[in-house]
Amino acid sequence: MTRSKVLVVDDDPSIVELVRLYLEREGYRVLVAYDGLEALELARQQQPDLVVLDLLLPEVDGLDVCRILQTESDVPIIMLTAKTAEEDRVVGLRLGADDYVTKPFSPRELVARVQAVLRRVGKESPNGPAEVRFADLVIDRRSHEVRVRDEAVSLTPTEFRLLEVLAGEPGRAFTRPELLDRVFGYDFEGFERTVDVHVKNLRKKIEPDPRDPVYLKTVYGVGYKLGE
Repeated sequence: MTRSKVLVVDDDPSIVELVRLYLEREGYRVLVAYDGLEALELARQQQPDLVVLDLLLPEVDGLDVCRILQTESDVPIIMLTAKTAEEDRVVGLRLGADDYVTKPFSPRELVARVQAVLRRVGKESPNGPAEVRFADLVIDRRSHEVRVRDEAVSLTPTEFRLLEVLAGEPGRAFTRPELLDRVFGYDFEGFERTVDVHVKNLRKKIEPDPRDPVYLKTVYGVGYKLGE
């Protein structure tokens, strides 16, 4: 079986080699880049299945790389950030990044996150109907597509999985910890604000008026639900 191709981007060669070593042990094909410009060129040429992206990069900043990649493709992105850079994490998630890992990090944890994100890409849910309809919103699990008022909507893998989880039980209020567990599929360490950012991104894409959502409802003091 052909294994997924992962692009690792960091200006620290020791980090790049460490991540490469652990990913290759798991059978992944690994591409490497040491600055933002090289990362963009490689991503365009090689079309990786996932990008591990440091935010502090020479030539082109990591956030700009994330922004550009999200406009050019739907490749999932895992950000590498400093522990103190919470605002950078939020900005990255708003730009469409799927996950983040804070430095210093465990290579095993990073590999687990790579595996979890890749499982979400094109993943067909084993439970529930193949297609879920709610008013003018259609979630097609077979084709991994979402349509609103018959118009296809481009979602990141994490956004699709989040919507899929909520659609699995329409009207049920999910807490943020529940959504973190179900969407990310492993013990995601805190930062429940991640859910809020992805919900905000989803609302921009599927709601007629994101400030007055029809589909993704906030349940104050609890979390979120799909409609009534």
